[in-house]
Amino acid sequence: MTTQTRTDSPYLLVATLPPAYQDALQALSQEELLEIVMDLGRPPQARLPGRAVNLSTELVSREDLNHVVALIGEFGADNRAGIEGTLHRISALRNRRGQIIGLTLRVGRAVFGTIDLIHDLVERGVSVLLLGRPGVGKTTKLREIARVLADEFARRVIVIDTSNEIAGDGDIPHPAIGSARRMQVPHPNQQHAVMIEAVENHMPEAIIVDEIGTAAEAIAARTIAERGVQLIGTAHGNTLENLVMNPTLSDLVGGVQTVTLSDEEARLRGTQKTISERKAPPTFAAVVEIVDRDEVIVHADTARAADSLLRGVNPRGIRRTLEEGQGFTARREPPPRVTAAPEPDPPVNQSGPVRIYAYALSRDSVERVIRDLDLDVRTVRRPEQANMVVALRARADDPSLQRIVQSTGAPLHLVKKNTTAQIRRLLQSVFNILKDREDDEVNAAVREAEAAVQRVKSEGVAVALAPHGASLRKLQHRIVVRYRLVAESVGSEPLRHLVIHPG
Repeated sequence: MTTQTRTDSPYLLVATLPPAYQDALQALSQEELLEIVMDLGRPPQARLPGRAVNLSTELVSREDLNHVVALIGEFGADNRAGIEGTLHRISALRNRRGQIIGLTLRVGRAVFGTIDLIHDLVERGVSVLLLGRPGVGKTTKLREIARVLADEFARRVIVIDTSNEIAGDGDIPHPAIGSARRMQVPHPNQQHAVMIEAVENHMPEAIIVDEIGTAAEAIAARTIAERGVQLIGTAHGNTLENLVMNPTLSDLVGGVQTVTLSDEEARLRGTQKTISERKAPPTFAAVVEIVDRDEVIVHADTARAADSLLRGVNPRGIRRTLEEGQGFTARREPPPRVTAAPEPDPPVNQSGPVRIYAYALSRDSVERVIRDLDLDVRTVRRPEQANMVVALRARADDPSLQRIVQSTGAPLHLVKKNTTAQIRRLLQSVFNILKDREDDEVNAAVREAEAAVQRVKSEGVAVALAPHGASLRKLQHRIVVRYRLVAESVGSEPLRHLVIHPG
């Protein structure tokens, strides 16, 4: 295992502060210092892991802010500045007149040995997307990946540096990125154009980009990946599920579309007729959720993981934890406690009618409901023959039931009571039999949603839909998501309805 080492002392950053603040910082651990916060009319603070320390009893004045601004580089359109030759970053808060009324001086450090947990993915040459909360170390890992790809694997690497955060301030890139080359971005809204320029003009084998956050950048990322260039990037969101549910960025993992199945196909899959599916191959072959600096969850097959999430199933990535002096340990995430799912797994590869195994339920009652609803379904006596399990909710934690579900892979559905009314309500939901509704009502709801979406996109106004029950609202919401718009459910039953807003 590579020992983690840090470079870049905070000295040059501290040297920009008023002398009184510098003196106060002498009593604190420079190695632990994360950032200094200066807000007009408030005490200045030094922030360290888990705590904040006031540097003075005197309040920050405009003269204090001007003192710092005079000693650092120019602020860009993103309100960030730097100190040439370092990785330190200074961000500004401004009032409505554009005057600086606050500064965040963040210590930038190059930390070597931070990518041991994902070194194999980087070496394989696949495109990798890093996710994680702010401050968890995404940019630090990008910097290390750039150096490893360029120096250890001798690949042509271009770093797209929108805020000079990866390779530091100034025209000469920081040594932390090794021999990787750096392209600066003149304005944040031009990041996607610089990404494409890098591919077209400089023939890279790998591109490093931080904070993919717009639809244009997502499209640029797909263009790069389709040209066979390894892409390493970060995006907003802590988990893969966040990304799949994000209308703007879901394209990075294949995108989401709403599909209406035939009655027969819905029965065979054991799902509702209208489902969400991935619409294209993912831009990134692997997704890494950064839990902490020494712990990640790896989804090595993004397509498979995204498909699982869209079916309502935990994708169960591999959790990798760095152990001091022992490399890292890896274990698959445990399955969630088995509960009823609104959209169950499709049955295992079997043809013919859906086969139901009734656990702790009256098989006669299940069969009576099947006949009444005229379903292409039959019950089976042995669980290994089933591709769907129905049980009492009170028995959900039975070890034998858990073993049945885990060994067969069949989705589990629960009813509160062992009555035909409860069983009927469950099967109506599972097989998309909307009580007291005809297919034309469903089709009308679909047409209403699609017409409203077109109006929102063309006129840029919010559009309210007619009131519907929960099932039809859910169907309409999925249609809205497919078009990358936002819908909210408002009002109280029975007048609850969706309002579609421009994206």
